[in-house]
Amino acid sequence: MRVFNFNPGPAMLPTEVMEQAQHEFSDYHKTGCGIMEHSHRGAEFTEVIETAEKNIRELMNIGDEYAVLFIQGGASLQFAMIPMNLHVPGTSMEYADTGAWSAAAIKEAKFIGDVKVVCSSKDTKYNKIPDIRHWKLDAKASYLHITSNNTIFGTQYHSFPDSKVPLIADMSSDFMSRVVDVDQFSLIYAGAQKNIGPSGVAVVIIKKELVKRTPANLPTMLKYGTYIDSNSLYNTPPTFGIYMIRLVTDWMKKKGGLAAIETINDAKSEALYETIEEGEFYSNPVEPASRSKMNVVFRLPSEALEEKFVKEAKAKGLIGLKGHRSVGGIRASIYNAMPLEGVEKLIDFMNAFEKANS
Repeated sequence: MRVFNFNPGPAMLPTEVMEQAQHEFSDYHKTGCGIMEHSHRGAEFTEVIETAEKNIRELMNIGDEYAVLFIQGGASLQFAMIPMNLHVPGTSMEYADTGAWSAAAIKEAKFIGDVKVVCSSKDTKYNKIPDIRHWKLDAKASYLHITSNNTIFGTQYHSFPDSKVPLIADMSSDFMSRVVDVDQFSLIYAGAQKNIGPSGVAVVIIKKELVKRTPANLPTMLKYGTYIDSNSLYNTPPTFGIYMIRLVTDWMKKKGGLAAIETINDAKSEALYETIEEGEFYSNPVEPASRSKMNVVFRLPSEALEEKFVKEAKAKGLIGLKGHRSVGGIRASIYNAMPLEGVEKLIDFMNAFEKANS
């Protein structure tokens, strides 16, 4: 039985993409072997990586002044690569603290230089995105870093700061889930395992001019310029992960692009939040203006009921609903691959569970 997978990442992939990968797994395009077995410098994989990049550029309307890179190490490696490459000596690096992953990025940046936290919602248990209008920004900072969506706490930016310095965004959990003006940003990065593929690879979109900042003594594999100059092929890249990104972005184009995907994502999240707000059995701790369209978190009247909810949901083919260990509760991650049908089935279960346990 194919279940509806609400895990926060690695997350659900489109069924037709999984089936295509299964079909091609041991014999890619009648070559007699799988794409994982092909040389990363051969014609077959060259077509894969070039198409993956082309798809991302088309879907996000990315200009030639940006490079699109595929880098191993996930978003966590980017927490270190960004300050290593982009910190300007004598200036601070500015970070918005809106959750566990922004805190992790701040921790890494502090190894490199001075960090200024321009806002934080930690005191209110990260239940909101602090009002951008009240941020005190330094026009001479190296850059400003934000985390566009917070998987653990269920918050998301619905507008972005107007920054006079390079704006950098960790978009790991809402990457390519909505239309975004890439020109607002100098660097966007995202681990693939939530919206566009499996774990093990990060997509980095970076203004090429930024690499001028990179210190000459930085090790080769930690320089963005290395990946730009080699088209992400300096060493053997995560070929299967990039192949899956290619298939997922092909699927996105068939679905009508990011505007169409955003419309579906809006419908899914709105339906879930409406169900939560209808009565008093379920509750959401996030301020309405900051609620995530990717990770819907909610609580039940007791932890015992939450454990029962997760167990009974799993028996119904609804998996991955347990909240993060640091906060508890329930979390429904409804990334691009989650169909409206899956959310509707979850809502039906929620209504039945409330009726049986009120």
